[in-house]
Amino acid sequence: MRPARRGFKHQTAVSTGEINRIIIVGAGQAGGETAQRLRQAGFAGDITLIGEEPCAPYQRPPLSKAYLAGKLEMDRLLLRPPSVYAEEHISFLPSMKAVWIDRATKKVRVEGGRELPYDALVLATGARPRKLPLVGADLDGVRLFRTAADVDAIRPRFVSGAKLVVIGAGYIGLEVAAVARQSGLETTVIETAVRPLARVTSPEVAGFFLDEHTRQGVRFVLGGQPAIIKGQDRVTGVGLADGGELPADIVIAGIGVTPETTLAQHSGLAIDNGIVTDAECRTSDPHIFAIGDCASRPMAHFDGRVCRLESVHNAVEGAKIVAALITGQKPHAVEAPWFWSDQYDLKLQIAGLFQGYDHVVFRGVMADRSFAAFYYKGDKLIAVDAVNRPGEYLGAKMLIQTGRSLPHDVITDETRPMKELVASAR
Repeated sequence: MRPARRGFKHQTAVSTGEINRIIIVGAGQAGGETAQRLRQAGFAGDITLIGEEPCAPYQRPPLSKAYLAGKLEMDRLLLRPPSVYAEEHISFLPSMKAVWIDRATKKVRVEGGRELPYDALVLATGARPRKLPLVGADLDGVRLFRTAADVDAIRPRFVSGAKLVVIGAGYIGLEVAAVARQSGLETTVIETAVRPLARVTSPEVAGFFLDEHTRQGVRFVLGGQPAIIKGQDRVTGVGLADGGELPADIVIAGIGVTPETTLAQHSGLAIDNGIVTDAECRTSDPHIFAIGDCASRPMAHFDGRVCRLESVHNAVEGAKIVAALITGQKPHAVEAPWFWSDQYDLKLQIAGLFQGYDHVVFRGVMADRSFAAFYYKGDKLIAVDAVNRPGEYLGAKMLIQTGRSLPHDVITDETRPMKELVASAR
């Protein structure tokens, strides 16, 4: 998160009447949602959707949850049936990579040399997983975790008794660990920080999830540093910097992602922890927008601070903002950020951004595996982590959305329903 920054002052804004051809680079959730919402808003011009994967746009969050567990098939991940793109006259180009943007002539070049003209361009290029900077990281059995193809390669090896080492204890790492334990794998998680989820939640909530995973049989190496991936043709273990070694049949790296800005950077767009945009998702070129994981924009509910958020909410919201702007519709009313994670029978729902909090109060008891942590900055409620507490999540999300708050002693009073408390908030 960065300090507040004003939006770009473009000399020439794009008139909606001048836009007849739109190209969307990136066919993930952000790109797929943009194409859909443009049509829903009445845009009748040409839409071209370019994606590097061979399949139509799909949801990524279930990859580390139900899809990895074999509870969802690929057709249930798809945002829309593939036939819909043809029915709505959206030109979908799968297995295709955009390699150049000619901003002067407003054309996108794809692999093979073909050039496609645009009046407005939407970059929804997402993010790429960070690779392990270790010897042996290219061995068979060592996998990154970002696409359905990554999961398809891992699933046949997710068998009871197999030894799994997960490097990284963020949401994805812990979700994978949960599925692994439920599938009978011997599971170890290595995390360089002293607790899991260190970047995204408080020590108290992180401790709850650490205890839960430990109870389920996950072994943790906290403050640990992997030094080498061992094996000949395939992985056999992970060597640690302290000289220890963990046996492994599978190693999954979940050490974060890097925004995919290569195309934007080569074309001279402003880059700063992602493609820099204003609040309307417009880049330093008035004809080009950027949304989703690749973009960094001011957040309305957080004093205009510039953030790059990796979430479904951010992908969908960017699509709504751009579609409304291009079609001349009423501007989209932005929401407070929200996220979620499923681990075992625990549903963690998050609203707001907890960074900068100075006090946390709890509603419910951790031992009951049903509670909510409310984060305050002074007297202002800025975020919530709700575990198996959908009412508290929805209530806090509404409060953050509307800029209201509740005193600490009031929000912890469980004799009063959350809905009643929200109605009384100022």
